Amino acid sequence: MPRRKGTRDLTSGPVFKTLVLFALPTLGSNLLQSLNGTVNSIWVGRLIGEAALAATANANIVMFLVFSTVFGFGMAATVKMGQFFGAGQEDAARRTFGSALGLCLAMAVLVATLGWIFAPALLGALGTPGASYALALDYLRIIFVSIPGGIVTVMIAMGLRGAGDSRTPFLFMILTVVIDVALNPLLIAGIGPFPRLGIAGSATATAIANYVSLAALVTYVYARDLPLRLRGSEIGYLVPRRQELGYIVGKGLPMGAQMLLVSSAGIVFIGLVNREGLLAAAAYGAALQLWTYIQMPAMAIGAANSAMAAQAIGARLPGRLDQISRAGIIANLAMTGTITALMLLFDRAALVLFLGPDSPAVPLARHIQFLASWSFILFGVTIVLFGTMRAGGVVWVPLIVLAVAMFPARLGFYYGFRDMLGQDALWLAFPFGSSVSMLLAIWFYRRKGWREKGLAISPERAAEECHTDGDAAGRFKPEM
Repeated sequence: MPRRKGTRDLTSGPVFKTLVLFALPTLGSNLLQSLNGTVNSIWVGRLIGEAALAATANANIVMFLVFSTVFGFGMAATVKMGQFFGAGQEDAARRTFGSALGLCLAMAVLVATLGWIFAPALLGALGTPGASYALALDYLRIIFVSIPGGIVTVMIAMGLRGAGDSRTPFLFMILTVVIDVALNPLLIAGIGPFPRLGIAGSATATAIANYVSLAALVTYVYARDLPLRLRGSEIGYLVPRRQELGYIVGKGLPMGAQMLLVSSAGIVFIGLVNREGLLAAAAYGAALQLWTYIQMPAMAIGAANSAMAAQAIGARLPGRLDQISRAGIIANLAMTGTITALMLLFDRAALVLFLGPDSPAVPLARHIQFLASWSFILFGVTIVLFGTMRAGGVVWVPLIVLAVAMFPARLGFYYGFRDMLGQDALWLAFPFGSSVSMLLAIWFYRRKGWREKGLAISPERAAEECHTDGDAAGRFKPEM
């Protein structure tokens, strides 16, 4: 079917080229977001001090929990929208987007309101140190105010990717980062005509960046008449209906839980590393900073796989799924492999940025890098395969596989080989856990059942049921 402006056909053309060109802007967005957080932390630490930096860390834990849930709902909506766009059902895609946006906006407003009220109790529950409590409270309350703008922007960006457009979210991420980074020092220190707000200035900069970028993005969507814009009676799509909610919530919660699972495993592992002493904790912390960037290509490729596979399922092209997965694995091996090799070749230069050139933790950090960094190449294969499967509605298998890899496999390896390998059992647990997750992902991917379930309900039928009354919608049971 002919494609209208603002959509991109991901169901035709060279698979590898299409995948890489679609993934690169997403990779750029992820990179910018991480750099933004790093730069803002530098401003806070340098201009205010360590207590303020600790305050932002406590607040960021809360923000991660909120955005994990929204990410799950957004990914579920993106998959369903991709299927509808692949089938040429634009109105059904817009309805799904409206439902997801309405749900997440209502959640964001509720969280922002409750967060402002209960921020003191929340920081108390987190055990925030007294030296940073007041700073954390100021920062967290303003960050809560910024949540609705940030969440709506994320939802629109994910919706655009579902339509095959990853370039527009990247451009507006640039705008967000530029505003945030520029305003941080001005509002923290009160430079020029700007008021001196201290740590509240950092949060205010984030809030301003979120809302300015959101206003610009909405203006752009309507000015270009992109498929996501809602006009006239379509504004009613923002009120979620039971049929759309069934899919978005049913699929979104397990997707969000995957992020929480990985985060909880990371917290457990930090506790184990801390037992090894300050030197090990510092070295591991520096290695984590580099691993953030090593993982980015696989995450971007996995998201691209989901979008492409969703459109292929919507277009009734199941044979294209394996081509997409192969292209994703090759792209992951090339991109993640290259970044890992560069990190290992220039690891000392990178690590001293965090530890200092004379730190005794640098040799240990380099040792950790050598033993564990390459495991993310294997884990990237898992992410790519799950990206394709997610487009077919498979959400519980990735959650179960990650749970097995993160806890019984990784922790089991550590406790099983701790006496034999000593501290190295910690670092070698990463490649062991990644190997387990990759093998399980390949096994589940090769099973045919998930493809059949993904194609069981045609997008045309789903689109028809989107327009029926509540009883008919209630009878629609998405495949789990």
